[in-house]
Formats: sequence, structure tokens, C-alpha cells
Amino acid sequence: MAPSAPYGAAKGFGVDVYTLGEAFAVVTSGRIRHEHEARLDVAGAEFTVAVGLARLGHKVAWLGKVGGDELGARILTALRGEGVDVSDARVEDGTATGMLLRETRLGQAARATYYRSAARLAQGNVPVDRVASARILHVSGITAALNARDAMQAAIRAAQSAGAVVSVSVDYRDQLWPDLREAEEILGALASSADLLFVRQSELDLVKPALGGGRQVVVLRGTRGASVRVDGVRHDAPGLSAPVVDPGGSHEAFVAGYLSALLERLYPADRLRRGALLAAFASSSPSDWQGLPTRPELPLLELEG
Repeated sequence: MAPSAPYGAAKGFGVDVYTLGEAFAVVTSGRIRHEHEARLDVAGAEFTVAVGLARLGHKVAWLGKVGGDELGARILTALRGEGVDVSDARVEDGTATGMLLRETRLGQAARATYYRSAARLAQGNVPVDRVASARILHVSGITAALNARDAMQAAIRAAQSAGAVVSVSVDYRDQLWPDLREAEEILGALASSADLLFVRQSELDLVKPALGGGRQVVVLRGTRGASVRVDGVRHDAPGLSAPVVDPGGSHEAFVAGYLSALLERLYPADRLRRGALLAAFASSSPSDWQGLPTRPELPLLELEG
């Protein structure tokens, strides 16, 4: 289906999608105590969503705070290189950028250890006029877990006041939530602020009170596909088969694909299909985001789907 006019184009918005969150360095290796080599990358939930959308030609802005070090410079350089607007991003001198240590073990899921940065987004860092001029604001539960809640709520209020779509990915990570009850309370409230909610099958009980209310809820079921209910009608799309190298960024890639198709006013099933396409591209790469497709590359996996 050919795209029609971009979502919200008639309102004279600025960027298509504004997103905010933490980005960090990623060091991937085998068992650290024995390995002599490691792979260095940069990543972040909203980082991946921003890159995925930018590669498909959408205008995206990312707000985050990084340390004044080489890792922070690498994050901003990568985003700029992908065409993401980072003019609102903050650099905090004298502070180290956060890091994720990912140990891969044969026959086991990767073990992740977060080394959090002291650089935190504050409410005063949020340019409410820029957020309000976006068509879509996208945030995730990871940002909520990393103590940037005041900034996130300020952005949500600005988007709601302007009538922009608020997109929320629950993205529950148990390593970041030592208290399950706190996670249920905070993620439930965040989900209730969404117009569009992305939730894994395993996260449904966490945000059960937010599953009604007329919002669009996209349920992701991994290789079994995804579904969304729009105007009372359920739409489904299967997952796509592709060689899996690392599934780490597939969730965020799905979100980017769905938002891209929403901006282009595609039908719900086609939104799910594009989300599944980007997820398959992401999981076939060792990086959360480097394997994401440009628009001319989209048909490469569609031929196999």
C-alpha cells in the first residue's frame, strides 16, 4: 500500500517524532573474567527508535544527557551521522557516560550489568515548545526506571497540551526495577498517559489497568507476531523469519517501524508488518541499531516474509 499524506501534516508540526531517554556505551564479550577481546557499541531504547525512524526518512529529535567523555561524543556522533536532530542534547562535563556490560554465554541469554551515569535529564532540560511541535512524542519505561521521570512527565504534559500523540513502550527490565510493586505503580501510570502503547505479552499484567480507555495497544509476542486493536477491531501480523544474531534491539526496532507506518497513515496490519520487518533486521545484526534498514532496503526481507 502506498503511503498517503504524513500523519498530522496539516497541523504544521516540526519534527515527526520527538524522543528522550538515556544512551550508553555497550561492551559485549564472552565471560569477562576470561575474555581478551570485546565489542564496543552505543545503544539505548530511544536511541534505537530514533535511528530506525531516521533511516526511513522521518524527521526525528532525540533529547538525552551524556558525559563529557569519548563515549558521550561517540553517542552524539552516531546520532548526527544518522540524521537525528540532537540540538537539544546535553553534555555534562566531569561526568562519565553510562555503560552496559553484556556477557554472552553459550546456550544462555546474555547477562547484562548496567553502570549508570550520574548525568540525568531534569525537568528543566525539556524544551516544551519543541516537544509540543512534534507529531509524536515517544518515551519508554526504561527512562522511567533510570530516574528521569520528572523530565519525561514534563514532555508528556507538553505533548498532551498540544494534541500530539503520546507513544509509550512499557519495556520492563527486571534489572532496573528491584521493587516489582514500584514498577507496577510507575509503569502503570506511564502506560495510562499513552495514546499508543507498546507492551510485550509478558508485560500485560504489569499495566493491566491501562489496557482499556480507548488507547491503541500493540501487543508484541516475539516470533509469534503482534496484534493491535483499533476502533474495536483487532489486527494481527505474523513475525518474520530471519537469522538471529542478537535479538537485543528488536523490540525498539518494531516500535520504530510501527511509528513510521503510522506517520504515513498505513492500515493497522501494515503498521504491524513494518514493525516486524524492522525487528527482523535488528535481530540479524550484533548491534541493536546498525542493522536497521534504509527505505530502499525494506523489500530485502519482505521478499522472504
